[in-house]
Amino acid sequence: KILNLSSVEYYAETKAFFEQNNIAYQQLPFGDNKEPFQDIPAEPVKEGLRQVMLADKNRPILVHCAKGTHRTGCLVGCLRKSEKWLLTAIFDEYRRFAGTKVRLLDQQFIELFDPRADLRLMKKDGPEDSSFAEKLS
Repeated sequence: KILNLSSVEYYAETKAFFEQNNIAYQQLPFGDNKEPFQDIPAEPVKEGLRQVMLADKNRPILVHCAKGTHRTGCLVGCLRKSEKWLLTAIFDEYRRFAGTKVRLLDQQFIELFDPRADLRLMKKDGPEDSSFAEKLS
């Protein structure tokens, strides 16, 4: 499965390749943290995490955005937090991949994200709910 966090659509040829090779793909675009008035919206991040955490039958999963820094970094940082990583390890990984493009607002978003509260609110009914709940406990 491929999860595209950018607003850039795939080319028709790329979509045809995915379909010919039975590769599931989804576009879940959202903005990024840019001071002073643009924040990452929490809902698409929660849905992206849900897609990643419930993708057992569609593994491996590739998550990307336009450059793989801010949106992808925030989503992966929140995933790491839901996996109970220490914040220092999460931020170290984020900084390693963000390089000179580190944004303090991205790190703040990750720090304030509460996986237990935020992800349980968006849990949907269905057969996968038990595995979803297990991943959060």
